Amino acid sequence: MELISWNIQWGRGADGKVDLARIVDTLRGMADADVLCLQEVTRGFTDMAGSPGRDQVAELTALLPGYRVLFAPGVDRTGNDGSHRQFGNVVATRLPVHEVFRLALPWPADPEVASMPRVALEVTLQVGTRPLRVICTHLEYYSKRQRTAQAGALRDWHTQACDHARRPGKSESKPGPFTPEPRPAEAILCGDFNAKPDDAAYQRLLVPYVDATPNWHDAWLHLHPGLPHAPTCGLYDKEQWPEPAFACDFVFVTANLLGNVRRCEVNGETDASDHQPIHLTVDL
Repeated sequence: MELISWNIQWGRGADGKVDLARIVDTLRGMADADVLCLQEVTRGFTDMAGSPGRDQVAELTALLPGYRVLFAPGVDRTGNDGSHRQFGNVVATRLPVHEVFRLALPWPADPEVASMPRVALEVTLQVGTRPLRVICTHLEYYSKRQRTAQAGALRDWHTQACDHARRPGKSESKPGPFTPEPRPAEAILCGDFNAKPDDAAYQRLLVPYVDATPNWHDAWLHLHPGLPHAPTCGLYDKEQWPEPAFACDFVFVTANLLGNVRRCEVNGETDASDHQPIHLTVDL
């Protein structure tokens, strides 16, 4: 299974231009991906830098024939003109989809900084003969308090899913919403965590569980032991990121998937966004 995770900054490259076709061309040049996990996709926020189109979910759907495009807005508002204004994450996949969850992440008050609501989009996919959970998220940038709370919520969500995997719920006698889908313990968690490796949110995600929940592991470190993370932000857009380039985008896999990971590489060549995409290959 080929997966690419990328904060696409609503398609805005280092040249300031918004071009979703360029984003998709870059993705296709990296791999014939089964799953695309994209952050910073918008509907209705046409007044942002570069003037993105009114419905980027529709644009991506048109650019990705054969993929099912799923969207989870963290921000979901109505403008003064009655228009929908949304900002969030996309999972696009050509694999069979069993179930979709949209998890609103904690947003405790932190009045000293700017912030926005955040979300995690989880999709249970059928990969060959086995189900797999893929979670695409984007944590808060300005507020360390919110970001750390959001990492904790992702840990709790994973514990809950694994408890369902160990102890599946009963079904009603007739098919319907009380008939549960499988909740596999095997999972991939990816996105822009707005956290460097020394940040409390990153560290919290990697704390070992005290029960039977499979621990999260950084797939890049697993395949590149002893090396610092390849930078995923600030390589080309020095107007937004004058500091040295750094890593804040990651792909985590559960311990029961570590032996299946074959590739985790950062594309350091593209300047189609202010972040760099990460390509994961898992042998399933």
